[in-house]
Amino acid sequence: MTAMVKSEGVHKSFGATEVLKGIDLEVAEGEVFCLIGPSGSGKSTFLRCINHLEKINAGRLYVDGELVGYRQKGDKLYELKDSEVALKRRDIGMVFQRFNLFPHMTAIENVMEAPIQVRGESKAVVRERAERLLDRVGLADKARNYPSQLSGGQQQRVAIARALAMEPKLMLFDEPTSALDPELVGDVLDVMRGLAEDGMTMIVVTHEMGFAREVGDSLVFMDGGVVVESGHPRDVLTNPQHDRTKSFLSKVL
Repeated sequence: MTAMVKSEGVHKSFGATEVLKGIDLEVAEGEVFCLIGPSGSGKSTFLRCINHLEKINAGRLYVDGELVGYRQKGDKLYELKDSEVALKRRDIGMVFQRFNLFPHMTAIENVMEAPIQVRGESKAVVRERAERLLDRVGLADKARNYPSQLSGGQQQRVAIARALAMEPKLMLFDEPTSALDPELVGDVLDVMRGLAEDGMTMIVVTHEMGFAREVGDSLVFMDGGVVVESGHPRDVLTNPQHDRTKSFLSKVL
């Protein structure tokens, strides 16, 4: 079975600062893969490399068997044109910490925008899908509301519906609950649980250890741009092997 995501020796630097120092990992199709670690450990940067929002400096990244951002001829890599990258990015949904909704559009218009603009799908077809997705994230009654009329948790659920509207084969979540009030976190995690049950391949950068333990299939602890420890979430969280992991978990659990 092809891994949905495969990372081989991925390095990324910003100027003189090396943020990723050789990341090797694989995410199977249908897997919920959780990334944890302190701020600045490289988790979000790695996530952004997967859909080529950040360009890697060395190594190889594959999504569904295809190189991300490059094509290979012989042993040389050639960077893809922006239009080609955009084409591949359509298969990858991303949900950010901040919801990034279009403020001048209603919830349903936010969800409909990309399939119509990017894929040229018909409005009627997309509207039906958007209504179904808003219902799925528990916001059927908020379809006509603007982002300013929604709570943070509701905006984040609209953002998830918007990412799903492109029918991606992979969903990336970058700390999707960290900007939310505590009482709103549960609704967003419930939506993500539902996606996991439906077999969506998900990579989740998170501080929600309960979610990682219950829903995750694999968990990686990153620190200082490297993978320190990986395994089944329950094993890593209840019986970490590495001192650095133990120290981190003692502060967050």
